[in-house]
Amino acid sequence: MATLATQNKCEDRIQHAWSAFQDKRAQRLEAGRRFDMAAEKLTIAILEDLLTDVIDWSLADLNHEIDYADMVITQNGIKTLVIEAKRPGGLAWNQRGVEQTLAQARRYADSQRVPHVAITDGIMLYAADIEQGVVRDRVFVRLDRPEPPMDLWWLSVHGIYRPRPEATDAGWQLLPRDTSAPSPEETAVATQLLHSKYKIPATCFAYVGDANRPTTWGLPYRLADGSIDRARLPKAIQAILSNYRGVKVSKIPESAIPDVLLRLARAADEVGHMPPGAIDPALVYQQLATALHTLGISEDQWIH
Repeated sequence: MATLATQNKCEDRIQHAWSAFQDKRAQRLEAGRRFDMAAEKLTIAILEDLLTDVIDWSLADLNHEIDYADMVITQNGIKTLVIEAKRPGGLAWNQRGVEQTLAQARRYADSQRVPHVAITDGIMLYAADIEQGVVRDRVFVRLDRPEPPMDLWWLSVHGIYRPRPEATDAGWQLLPRDTSAPSPEETAVATQLLHSKYKIPATCFAYVGDANRPTTWGLPYRLADGSIDRARLPKAIQAILSNYRGVKVSKIPESAIPDVLLRLARAADEVGHMPPGAIDPALVYQQLATALHTLGISEDQWIH
């Protein structure tokens, strides 16, 4: 009952504060456009309004520029959430930009041992949990919609520490992938840390134990530009399902396997190899679908 009461109270706050937040957000963006100042500090200002006016954090909980992280939210002095901000419109709606910014936030969170991360550009906001090397979706909302997103409860003072079951609506995998050349900002983010053997960033691996330690990354399945590596993808799947070529994926904890397999299934579906969409899927993808069903993961969770 206590959980329901705090959730209802927070949702009422979101409902009543959303319109005023939208007005204030529009004013901030207009001021930025007037003097061509659409920089990260505008996004930070919008983020502060969201966290303190719409949700229920206090300004004292918001800590800026902590060990390179744009913002770190603390709860009773304990680091709870790392947030990385980009200029307004810098992420929406670009999957490559989202992935690379999330990787940057993940590095900061791992180095500070913070269990939650979020990224925003003042238009969209995505938040996730980090559990045993796996990023699990928590919230994905648009900040430019007139309807108040009640999912923000999961980022509130009382909601942030509660596990969110089956957050399929919080995923951002349906964002269009930008096929143009990466911007200088994206390139700087993406090349901060590469695997010594594969020469690719953490976003290209299905499992990342610690974003700051490439030796903990396992199962490469994407190329450096973010596209699916069609040669390595089936090997990554087989490494888990059948110890491909005798290689045992001991670095991946058993509890992380479902999330890793789901990530690989989404990649396979992205290139048309995953059932039920594929007409004649290879055996490895059929086995992957069977394994996911056994784990209680339905097709609608990997179909684009």
